[in-house]
Amino acid sequence: MKAMVLAAGLGTRLGNLTKDKPKALVEVVGKPLLAHVIEKLVRTGFTEVTVNVHHFAQQVIDFINQTDFGVTIHISNESKQLLDTGGAILNAKPFLDGQEPFLIHNVDILSDIDLVLLIKSHQSTSALATLAVSNRSSTRKLLFDSEMLLRGWKHLTTGETIIPNKLQHDLGEFAFSGIHVLSPRIFESIKQQGKFSIIDAYLSLCSSDKIMGYDVSQSYVLDVGKPDSISAAAKFLKLG
Repeated sequence: MKAMVLAAGLGTRLGNLTKDKPKALVEVVGKPLLAHVIEKLVRTGFTEVTVNVHHFAQQVIDFINQTDFGVTIHISNESKQLLDTGGAILNAKPFLDGQEPFLIHNVDILSDIDLVLLIKSHQSTSALATLAVSNRSSTRKLLFDSEMLLRGWKHLTTGETIIPNKLQHDLGEFAFSGIHVLSPRIFESIKQQGKFSIIDAYLSLCSSDKIMGYDVSQSYVLDVGKPDSISAAAKFLKLG
């Protein structure tokens, strides 16, 4: 199985913690976030992991080269230009393409989501992508119909709403967890190029393709994006 860890972000929300290192190498209980995520992927059964790099790219490359995770690790280098989530996935196509679905995991997300069940849910449908979502607090929500098909997006603070099919009503609001499973068909379906958000791509595709939501509201999901989240992350990891 193949997976990609999105680790190229600037990590500006973490303040001084990313002053001289990338977000991926910020440590929690003595181990970088990147290591925690890769180790979970390995435990789940992934045998190939791609990591994209940009901010302090060489530090991440050196860390990977010096660490034996027991699986093949590919580097998708974005040193020249940060490509955002959608562009990053397209850029990593040589490592991800094939006959089987692959998983995308943000480096700053820690969770107890059962990735095997997420993958099985994706495989049980003809979905182009399956997104792990929950009813946790967030200013940005994805909108799904009663069958958990993606129908739109809403910013709760500004009120900005995107619903490609205006006939859709009574949509449920869910927060995206930063973990999703994609069919290789995504490489043929996406029309954007260069730097773009994968969420924007999903919204442009959801009227014609099946973009599914997988409800993980019963799981613990932590976005380690701010300094005050480090202690919560440490507590979660110590509890196993």
